[in-house]
Amino acid sequence: MLVNRKTHNEQRKTHNENRMENKLQVWELAHQFTLDVYQISKNFPSSENFGLTNQLRRSSSSVPTNIIEGQGRQYKKEFTQFLYIAKGSLEESNYQLFLAKDLKYISNEEYLKLYSLCTRIKMMLQKLIKSLKD
Repeated sequence: MLVNRKTHNEQRKTHNENRMENKLQVWELAHQFTLDVYQISKNFPSSENFGLTNQLRRSSSSVPTNIIEGQGRQYKKEFTQFLYIAKGSLEESNYQLFLAKDLKYISNEEYLKLYSLCTRIKMMLQKLIKSLKD
């Protein structure tokens, strides 16, 4: 009976492909989060154009930007640092969405949808960071 065993290089390649797939998924979700933030913030009062609207858009777009920038770095340690920055930007965005909800710029339902997406992205970032440290 033949047993299908992967060589060490094949196992490493599979591990790297899984990591790349996870990277792309987290980037896609982060990009969608940014698009959702831009859409929802269109309805903010014009008095917030240079305040909360600008801050929220910048922090949300920082998440996928840092994922991509980190991916382009030469060393895992650098990539990991950019993923931590992306997590920080995600937390910043989450608070700004909470503030927008309390200011009645967005509904509780809209906030919960984006909060759920934030949580999912945060978990994926943490998983990716852990895989890079292994």
